[in-house]
Amino acid sequence: MYNGNILRDAIISGANNITNQKQSVDELNVFPVPDGDTGTNMSLSIGSAASELAYLNNETAGKVAEVTASALLRGARGNSGVITSLLFRGFAKALKGKETVDAQGLCDAMVLGVEAAYKAVMKPTEGTMLTVARLAAEAAKTAVENGLDALAVFEEIVKAADEALQQTPEMLPVLKKAGVVDAGGQGYLLILQGMLSVFKDGKMIESDNAEAKVVAPQNAAGQVESDITFTYCTEFIVNKDDGKSDPKKLRAYLETIGDCVVVVVDESIIKVHVHTNHPGKAIEKALTWGPLVNLKIENMRDQHERARHDSKGESPKKEKPQQSESNEYTSVEIEKPYGFVTVSVGDGLKELFTDLGADMIVSGGQTMNPSTQDILRAVELTPAETVFVLPNNKNIIMAAEQAIPLSTRKIIVLPTRTIPQGISAMLSFDPDASADENAIAMQKGYENVSTGQITFAARDSSYNGKKILKGELLALANGKISFGETDMIKSVCKLTKNLASKNTSFVTLIYGEEITEEQAQEAADALRERMSEDVEITVVNGGQPVYYYIISVE
Repeated sequence: MYNGNILRDAIISGANNITNQKQSVDELNVFPVPDGDTGTNMSLSIGSAASELAYLNNETAGKVAEVTASALLRGARGNSGVITSLLFRGFAKALKGKETVDAQGLCDAMVLGVEAAYKAVMKPTEGTMLTVARLAAEAAKTAVENGLDALAVFEEIVKAADEALQQTPEMLPVLKKAGVVDAGGQGYLLILQGMLSVFKDGKMIESDNAEAKVVAPQNAAGQVESDITFTYCTEFIVNKDDGKSDPKKLRAYLETIGDCVVVVVDESIIKVHVHTNHPGKAIEKALTWGPLVNLKIENMRDQHERARHDSKGESPKKEKPQQSESNEYTSVEIEKPYGFVTVSVGDGLKELFTDLGADMIVSGGQTMNPSTQDILRAVELTPAETVFVLPNNKNIIMAAEQAIPLSTRKIIVLPTRTIPQGISAMLSFDPDASADENAIAMQKGYENVSTGQITFAARDSSYNGKKILKGELLALANGKISFGETDMIKSVCKLTKNLASKNTSFVTLIYGEEITEEQAQEAADALRERMSEDVEITVVNGGQPVYYYIISVE
């Protein structure tokens, strides 16, 4: 049986373990494209929970599980990060209101987490981290039925997860052909192994990365001042008034003015913790849910200076007034019926989406997936009643969808999987139509777009019986590897012709940061010689990394 402090340390240990080995998980990417980011996404996701847990001390296991699930939900990046957050949501459900976690609690946490994860994935694929988690949960049930204690149950969980991971290549032929296990499953196992180190030996795995190190809880005064982004640690309890709106909206607002947000709700109160530069705004907003009690505001910078002075005998240094870094997240009033949040990277693409009417651009894409919190903040800054969110990447869709229940706005996530799809969706918007009508029209608009991408092979491999050498140009047609090539212009022409049909009217070449305008125009001229005169070819400077060209074919 484990108390809240042990569970807290176990989760932090799990976060450190995957952070230490995230690169090896990234390298398990099946395809040779430079987008292996599963380990990075999972480490950043659970790292957001570990950062908040570091402020907890002597809390119940239920509180630790609640904070973990809440932080993971908001910090989730990529599909693997979202699934990780759903798996840990099981801990919050199973341990709600409990002082400690026993064998049955561990079992229930695993089972409920797996149920949540499978429900969230439209078409679950066996041989992935879902399989690893499911078989681990089944082992937990068997262990409890056999009367094992909490430690023995968790040992069985880790053992079953490891065995399931080794079987993933037999379940997914693509893994077997590549000679790797599932990356998400490997990441999940690393988290479980980090937790077991605390449960079994009382040893927390430390982070190898000093800059990203998550440590055990300490007084806020112990923080390095340069790490204190928000000055005031603000805590209070709201005695809820009947009939008030969902407290999730309070949490969403607090996220826009600070970090380390914890909002715990029961039948009569809302307990709030937030680090912010504007405690007055937090208090004013919270008052709309009811009267406040147990109000406490502490200046963490001042605490830091006093602690340093006391420990070293130094006189506190006078600092210049700090300029608030949270102004860009100040919430805005609703001014219009519709707004747009899009995800992209590259100055040219950001300018293009802005010209098309996007209110907020979230920086991200392949290899740099934004978190649910990043998307939520952008939505809250959009002065519209209904906000359309365009992820423009298949690995960002789930994170965007997780923002829906957290937002004060109505969010419609259009599951755009590529930049050209996002552009087409924006062009299909009709300001005079209803939200539902626009959702349908925008979806129809982007479904008629084919996307080509030209990048480079990150490693030697083979695909469909053909050898692909590291550094070779790699052409992707609608997300699938089409061919390898050594000549850039040939790659552009061949890929575009493969995507085009007799009904094609428009081709847009969006060139990246490593391509000059002259090179892009040369590719466009070569393409005009090979395409029908009826096809309009346009060149756009996207400035995107990773992909030399993104090609839109309509």
